[in-house]
Amino acid sequence: MTMMTPPPLDQEDEEMLVPHSDLVEGPQPMEVAPVEPAASTVETQPVEEPPPSLKFTWTIENFTRLNTKKHYSDTFAVGGYKWRILIFPKGNNVDHLSMYLDVADSSTLPYGWSRYAQFSLAVVNQIHNKYSIRKDTQHQFNGRESDWGFTSFMPLSDLYDPTRGYLVNDTVLIEAEVVVRKVLDYWSYDSKKETGYVGLKNQGATCYMNSLLQTLYHIPYFRKAVYHMPTTENDMPTGSIPLALQSLFYKLQYNDTSVATKELTKSFGWDTYDSFMQHDVQELNRVLCEKLEDKMKGTVVEGTIQKLFEGHHMNYIECMNVDYKSTRKESFYDLQLDVKGCKDVYASFDKYVEVEQLEGDNKYHAEEHGLQDAKKGVLFIDFPPVLQLQLKRFEYDFVRDTMVKINDRYEFPLQLDLDREDGKYLSPDADRSVRNLYTLHSVLVHSGGVHGGHYYAFIRPTLSDQWYKFDDERVTKEDVKRALEEQYGGEEELPQTNPGFNNAPFKFTKYSNAYMLVYIRESDKDKIICNVDEKDIAEHLRIRLKKEQEEKEDKKRYKAQAHLYTIIKVARDEDLKEQIGRDIYFDLVDHDKVRSFRIQKQTPFSLFKVGQLREVSNKTHNAELKLFLEVELGLDLRPIAPPDKTKEDILLFFKLYDPEKVKLRYVGRLFVKSTSKPIEILAKLNQMAGFAPEEEIEVYEEIKFEPSVMCEHLDKRASFRLSQIEDGDIICFQKSLAEKEEFQYPDVTSFLEYVHNRQVVHFRSLEKPKEDDFCLELSKLHTYDEVVERVARQIGLDDPSKIRLTSHNCYSQQPKPQPIKYRGVDHLSDMLVHYNQTSDILYYEVLDIPLPELQGLKNLKVAFHHATKEEVVIHNIRLPKQSTVGDVINELKTKVELSHPNAELRLIEVFYHKIYKTFPPSEKIENINDQYWTLRAEEIPEDEKNIGPQDRLIHVYHFTRDTAQNQMQIQNFGEPFFLVIHDGETLADIKERIQKKLQVSDDDFAKWKFAFLSLGRPEYLHDSDVLFARFQRRDVYGAWEQYLGLEHPDTSPKRPHTANQNRHTYEKPVKIYN
Repeated sequence: MTMMTPPPLDQEDEEMLVPHSDLVEGPQPMEVAPVEPAASTVETQPVEEPPPSLKFTWTIENFTRLNTKKHYSDTFAVGGYKWRILIFPKGNNVDHLSMYLDVADSSTLPYGWSRYAQFSLAVVNQIHNKYSIRKDTQHQFNGRESDWGFTSFMPLSDLYDPTRGYLVNDTVLIEAEVVVRKVLDYWSYDSKKETGYVGLKNQGATCYMNSLLQTLYHIPYFRKAVYHMPTTENDMPTGSIPLALQSLFYKLQYNDTSVATKELTKSFGWDTYDSFMQHDVQELNRVLCEKLEDKMKGTVVEGTIQKLFEGHHMNYIECMNVDYKSTRKESFYDLQLDVKGCKDVYASFDKYVEVEQLEGDNKYHAEEHGLQDAKKGVLFIDFPPVLQLQLKRFEYDFVRDTMVKINDRYEFPLQLDLDREDGKYLSPDADRSVRNLYTLHSVLVHSGGVHGGHYYAFIRPTLSDQWYKFDDERVTKEDVKRALEEQYGGEEELPQTNPGFNNAPFKFTKYSNAYMLVYIRESDKDKIICNVDEKDIAEHLRIRLKKEQEEKEDKKRYKAQAHLYTIIKVARDEDLKEQIGRDIYFDLVDHDKVRSFRIQKQTPFSLFKVGQLREVSNKTHNAELKLFLEVELGLDLRPIAPPDKTKEDILLFFKLYDPEKVKLRYVGRLFVKSTSKPIEILAKLNQMAGFAPEEEIEVYEEIKFEPSVMCEHLDKRASFRLSQIEDGDIICFQKSLAEKEEFQYPDVTSFLEYVHNRQVVHFRSLEKPKEDDFCLELSKLHTYDEVVERVARQIGLDDPSKIRLTSHNCYSQQPKPQPIKYRGVDHLSDMLVHYNQTSDILYYEVLDIPLPELQGLKNLKVAFHHATKEEVVIHNIRLPKQSTVGDVINELKTKVELSHPNAELRLIEVFYHKIYKTFPPSEKIENINDQYWTLRAEEIPEDEKNIGPQDRLIHVYHFTRDTAQNQMQIQNFGEPFFLVIHDGETLADIKERIQKKLQVSDDDFAKWKFAFLSLGRPEYLHDSDVLFARFQRRDVYGAWEQYLGLEHPDTSPKRPHTANQNRHTYEKPVKIYN
C-alpha cells in the first residue's frame, strides 16, 4: 500500500471547554451513556496503589458502528482519583472529534471537591506513530467543571479516512497521560507550615527590595552582624535603620505569617511615593550596604560588610617594547557581568579579563617613554567569601536610543570554579593557597520588560539540595531545575500539537530570567552559614518584639470574638453642648467622640442600663449601636425617672443661631405633641435661649447637609405633623431680624451653607513647594477671580491678574506640572480636586505681567554660544505664540554681544550632545518644546554661508568608548558643532582646523582619535584619509546618522542627570536619607 504523507491539519485556535451538547451555554454535566465492551490496558502499577502519573491506552473497536453521541472509556485511577476519557465520535456540535478527560466519580464526591491535573490526549497513528496527534492542557477539576479537553481535537474527515492511519480495521487507539498534582489554595496557603519560612509584604512596588532582603537575611553571618549592631530600648525602628533591620530579621526568623517592611522603609526616610516607585536592585544593594557599613563603624561588627562582600582586582597596562607597567588596585562589593554575547558565567569572566591591545592610533602614553604599544586588562587579587554577581540584563541601545532588556539565554553553574585553567582570572599577587570554589546560594529573578516587572528570589538557605522561592508574601519549595535552568532566559519552544506534519516550532522569548547571583565560597560556608539564635539578639529587642507579638495576638483574639460583641456608643446632653458649634454644625453629635462600651450581644438591655460597664478605646468597629442617654434631674439635681412617653409625643432637639456673633449652639430638647404647633412652644424656646418671653423668633427644620444643605423655614402656625416633623428631628431657631439689620449670614440656612462650603486652603510659593506660606479661609463656591483677589490682598499685590495658581497632586505630593489657566476653572472646588481626592493645598506665583497676557506668549529658554568667548548664557525669550524662529533670532540679537554687527544667527536643537535640527526662520515657535531639548543659538560662520557642490557640512561630536569589561559602547558628551569639509581634503587638514577651533593644546590633541560613525559604529580614520566621499549630502538638516567623532576623555565636571535626559527605566535614583 502506498502511504501518502497527510497534509497538516487545520490549526484552529483550540478552545478548552467542558463538553456541551446542542450548543447550550455554560458547563453541562455529562449523563452516562452505555459503554460497549472495549479493550483497555493500564501501563502502570496495580490500581490498589495508584501513582501520581499514569499512561492509559483505550482501544475502541467497531468505531464506525458507534451510535451514541458520547462514548466513555473504562475507569482508571491516578493519584487516588478515578478518571475516564469521554469522546464525541461524531463531534460535539462541530465537524471535529471532541475529546475530554472526565472525573469518573464526580457525582458521588463531597461538596467543594477539587483536583488539579496536567494531561495529554492523543489519537495514535497506527501506520506511522510519529504522525499521532497529541494535545496537552491542564485544569483544576471541580463540581462545576468535572470534564475538560478539546472540542475540536481533529477533523472528522481525517479521523475516518482509512488512508490516514488513525482508523485501521475499524479500530481507533486513544492514549491519555495524566499527572495529578496537589491543589494549592493561594489564600489558605501557609508558607511557614509548608516551608518553615515566611515572606515579606509588598508595599506597592517593593518586590525588588523584598527579594534582596530575603537574600541578605539568609546569609546567617550577615544576619548575626545586624543583630549585634548596638541599639537601645529608646530607639524607634522608624528612625533607626539598624533597629528596623533587626526587627525585620527577628520577625522573619520567628513570625508565623508574612512580615511588613514599612518600618524599614520609613527608617530609610522614604514616603509612600518611594514605596510605589520601582528601583534598581543593584543600586539598592550598594546603597544599603554602604549605609550599613557606615552605621557599623566604631561597633563590634565594624568591617563585616567588607569581610563578607569585598574583593579586589588589579587594573594594569603593560608596555610591550619597554619595561613599563602601570597597575591600580581597586575593591568591589559586586561584579557586573556581561550577558550579551556570553553563553554563561565563565564566558563573562573570560570577557572580564580579556586583554585589550593598545597599538596603532590607540597607543598608550607611558610617561617618559612616550606613545607605546601596550596591553591593558584586569586580573583578580582576591575574591570575597560571598560573591555577588550582577548580570547586565539592562543595557542602553545606542542605535535605538533607549534602554533594552537582554533576555538571551545565559547559564550559571551550581558550582563555580574561579581557579580554573590554572587560575587564569588571578593576578600574580593572588594568594594561590585560597581555593576559589563557590557554591550557588541565591538566584534573584526579574520577570518582565525594561519598563517594569516583578522580582523574586530562589534561595537555598542551608546550601542543601532543597530550593525555596521567595515571592513577596509567598514561600514555596522548588526543585533545582526551577531555580537554575528555568532562569537561564532565552527562548522556549512550545510542544507541537501535530508532530510530524512539518510544522515550524513556535518559539517565544522567556521574560523571566536571573539578574543577580549570590555564591558562597566552599571553604567559608561553615563560617557564613552559621547558627543564629535568640542569644544573638539584644534583650531589649526581644522584649520589645515579644510585646508587639502579644499585642498582635490580643488583636487577633479580639477580632475572632468580634461577632459575639457589639459596641454601644452613648451620647449625652453634655456631649451635644460640647460639640455643636465647635466640632460639628450639622446633626447632633460625632459618636466617635463619645463614650463607648463593648458588650456581648446577648446582654439584656435592662442589665446594660444598670450594669458596671467597662469603657473601651475608640477603634473602628463593624457592628455599632448609637444611643442617646436622657437623664432627667430633680430639684436636688439627682436623676429621676423620665416622664412616660405616649405615641403622640415626639422628642425634638434644638439649636440656637446668633447672626450677630455668627455662632450656633445646642440649647436643649423637648417632648412635644405631634399635633401641637411651634407657636405653642415659643415661650419655652425663649426661656432655653435666655430671651425675653415675648421675643419674636424664626424656626427652621434642619433636614440634610449632603450633597447640599437643606434647612427649611417652618410655618409656626402649622402642626408638627403637618410639617412632617418626627421623633429625633432637629429644630434651629433665631431672633427675627429687623429690616434695617444687616449681617453676613443673616439666617440659619445661609450660615449652614457657609459652613458646608467653608474651606481652609494652605497656600505655598511655587518656588518653595514644601513649605506653607499662609492659610486663607475661603468658600468652595468662590470663583476664580474671588480666589486670586484674596491671595493678592494677602500678599499686598495691587493687580490680582499677576497671580498664577497651580493645583496639588495628591499622589506625588508635588505641584501639578501645568498651572491653572486664567479663569480656567469656575470655582475653588475645581482647583482642589485631583481625580477622586480633594486637596487643601494651592501653589501661587507672582508674574511680572498679567496672566492673560502671558498666556498669549511663548517662553523659550535659549542657550547662546558666543563665537569667540568660551561662555554660554541662557536667555528667556518671550514672544507672542504666532511668532517665528526669525522673531526669536531678532529678539536675541538685542540681548547678546555679537562678534560683528552683521553676524547672522541660527537656532538649533541639541539632545544628548547631538544636533537634531536647525530651525528654519519661518517656523512657528508655538510647537517648539524646550522642556526636553536644549535650544542653542550661535553665529553662522562665514565658511558655512557659501557652501558649494565640492563642500559638505558635517556634524562633529565628542565621544568616549566605555571600556568597562571591554565592551564597545559609545557615549557622546560636550558641545556638538558643524564643520565644512572640502573635496580632496584629508583628515590631517581637518584636524588642524578642529584644533584651532577648539583651542586644544598639542599634547592633549595628540591623544585624540578620530572616527567616522554611522549608526553608532566607529570606523577609525588615518591622517591620509579623505572624508568628503564618506558623508552623504544633506539638503535638509535632520537627526544625522553620520558624524565625525572626536574620541578623547570627558574632562568636564559631572553634573547630575536632569529629569529630561531619560536616565534609565527608573524615574529617580535610590536614596536612603537617614
